[in-house]
Amino acid sequence: MPKAKVEGQGVPSGKTRPIPELATEFLYYLQREKRYSANTTAAYGIDLAQFQDFVKDRLGDRPLESVTHADIREFLGFMLRYGYERKSAARKLSAVKSLYRFLLREGRVKTNPCREVKTPRLEKKLPGFLTQFQAEQAMDVLGDDEAAFRNRAILELLYGSGLRVSELVGMNRDDIDWHSEVIRITGKGNKQRFAPLGRCACAALEAYLKRRSHPTHEAVFLNLQGGRLTRRSVLNIVHHQLSKVAEVSHTNPHVLRHSFATHLLERGADLRAVQELLGHASLATTQHYTHVTIDRLKTVYNKAHPRSGE
Repeated sequence: MPKAKVEGQGVPSGKTRPIPELATEFLYYLQREKRYSANTTAAYGIDLAQFQDFVKDRLGDRPLESVTHADIREFLGFMLRYGYERKSAARKLSAVKSLYRFLLREGRVKTNPCREVKTPRLEKKLPGFLTQFQAEQAMDVLGDDEAAFRNRAILELLYGSGLRVSELVGMNRDDIDWHSEVIRITGKGNKQRFAPLGRCACAALEAYLKRRSHPTHEAVFLNLQGGRLTRRSVLNIVHHQLSKVAEVSHTNPHVLRHSFATHLLERGADLRAVQELLGHASLATTQHYTHVTIDRLKTVYNKAHPRSGE
């Protein structure tokens, strides 16, 4: 992303700067300074473009400096009235809040109109996951061609190591430590961690790498043309495989990551250890999985114990 102009580079001091230019500077800051991924930066750009349209169409294209607390509340109300889910509206509001924090810190605005705007309350949804039996079924990829070996390794790593899709497609061959059976992972915010490479994942990955058509490519997972596999391709591969498993309601790759965490906790893993394995910055994020395991234990108890009350 080219760097936008900043003060002292062709913009007269005190001149009102249009939203696109200020937003471009902010996106550049996210990508270069905060080390956000290209996908995350692009998502911020989409949300801010919508805010820009709102300012232009509903607020008379006023400059950022004159946008008020009431205007931001009106933007939030506009999104909720016109069918956006609370989660989507909250994400877009968060992007605008981040923009204004940046502008305030850089001295581009005198006050932050978002400061007192509350994020809409979200419903707490427990993450979807597979049972251990369903996970076993999901790993059973049929076929003995290159694509089948690749897809089997993908499923094993997503479930066996708890990887995000972005982490999976970004893996290179030199990230794998075969001797220690760990993988060096570059996660959110460009933070690195080591993920375990379990017995089944190790075998599937080794089998795939021995059979792929482009053995010298630095990327681990390739498409059949020899290029690095994309996120969309992984989504399609996982969806296709999980659709074959009985009674599975969620078929996205994140279900395998959720299942990884849930099954560890069910078998007695320490919560902080699971936090480290998942690469969560906050323990509160990992604690969502404890609700899943507690609910499942209560279900088992209510069905099996003679004094459970059922």
